[in-house]
Amino acid sequence: MAATDLGHNCDIDDGATVGYRHSEDADPTVIGDDARIRSGTTIYTDVEVGENLITGHDVLVRENTTIGDDVVVGTDTVIDGETTIGSDVSLQTGVYVPQNTTIGDNVFIGPKAVLTNDQYPIRQESGLVGPTIEDGVSIAANATILPGVTIGEDAFVAAGAIVTDDVPAGTLAIGAPAEEKPLPEQLSGGNVIA
Repeated sequence: MAATDLGHNCDIDDGATVGYRHSEDADPTVIGDDARIRSGTTIYTDVEVGENLITGHDVLVRENTTIGDDVVVGTDTVIDGETTIGSDVSLQTGVYVPQNTTIGDNVFIGPKAVLTNDQYPIRQESGLVGPTIEDGVSIAANATILPGVTIGEDAFVAAGAIVTDDVPAGTLAIGAPAEEKPLPEQLSGGNVIA
C-alpha cells in the first residue's frame, strides 16, 4: 500500500484499498475532505479526488484519474484510468468508464451505462479514444457510448441507446443506433444532482 493524502473526516471501510500501488514511482492517492469509501473499493495511486466523494461497494478507480468535488461512484462501477471527471457527478451502479474519457460537471450516468474507447477491439490497432461527456449531460440506464463520441452540453441519452455519433448540445439521443430528436420539455432545465 502506498502513501495516501487523506483530507479531514474521511470514512474508509475495512476492506477498502486506497493507494494501491501500480508502479514504484507512483504519486500518492489524494482524497479530499469528507470522503465515504465503502468496502471492496480499490483506488490506485496517481489518483486525485476532491471533497465529498462517495463510493458504493466494489468500485475500481485506476491510475491517472482526476475526480472533482461532490461525486458519487456507484457499486460495481469501474473507472479504468487516464480519465478526468468533473464535480457534481453521479455514476450509478455498474457504470463502465474507459481510459481517455472526459466527463464534465453536473453529469448523471445511469445504471449499467457503458462508455467505450476502442473502435476495433482486438482486430486493428486504432488507439484508445474515450468519449467526451460535456457539462449537464444525462445518460440513462444501459446506454452505450462509442469511442470518440462527444455528448454535447445538457443533452439527454435515453435508456438503452447506442450512441455512434456526436450528440449536439440540448438534444435527445434515442434508439439503436441513436437518432437525434428535440429535447422534450419535461427533460429540459438541466440536472439537479444533490
